[in-house]
Amino acid sequence: MQTIDMATTDLRSLNAMLQGQPQDTNETAWEVLNPRGAHALAVGLDAPIAVTVRGSTGYYCAGMNKQASVTVTGSAGPGVAENMMSGTVVIDGDASQYAGATGHGGLLVVKGNASSRCGISMKGIDIVVHGNVGHMSAFMAQKGNLVVLGDAGDALGDSLYEARLFVRGSVKSLGADCVEKEMRPEHLTLLAELLDRAGADARPEEFRRYGSARQLYHFKVDNASAY
Repeated sequence: MQTIDMATTDLRSLNAMLQGQPQDTNETAWEVLNPRGAHALAVGLDAPIAVTVRGSTGYYCAGMNKQASVTVTGSAGPGVAENMMSGTVVIDGDASQYAGATGHGGLLVVKGNASSRCGISMKGIDIVVHGNVGHMSAFMAQKGNLVVLGDAGDALGDSLYEARLFVRGSVKSLGADCVEKEMRPEHLTLLAELLDRAGADARPEEFRRYGSARQLYHFKVDNASAY
């Protein structure tokens, strides 16, 4: 394992080392000490490496991730795993605003709570939150799956496209064009797989599914107040 201490190594040098790993690297395990809330830590990775960050991070940790597995043993600031393409990002603590924003693929796991706009404009990413999510989560979410084991705040799924939302707890309110939908066998199978991958102790039958009513795809004057 390669161990990098940010008390003596600056952020730019650390990211350059991680980003520079080739596809066939033998240095697949990395440990980062003393992150001290650094912003843009472990961003733009594009190799099958595993990075463990011992502590909490600031803005945009693991953004644009491809292939890599990134684990943060603390909490993460706004925009964790933003625009993620593939791989896995696990936050042992809480995540701030817009976790997984615009993510195209991969799996983001938040073992604590996620703040507002979790999964905003998600485009294929899978997000599993063990705790609660804040208001406007999955706003304009286009594709992928958001799984919430706890509760969801106001305006869940506002202006939703084709992403699937699964919530075990209560939903304070649904956003424009978001409705509860039938939980069919294929959704139970999908959800079971996601819960297993995220190490979540829950049964698919405990969840409700939400999705788009498909009434905002085209302008209708009767819906003008919802746009």
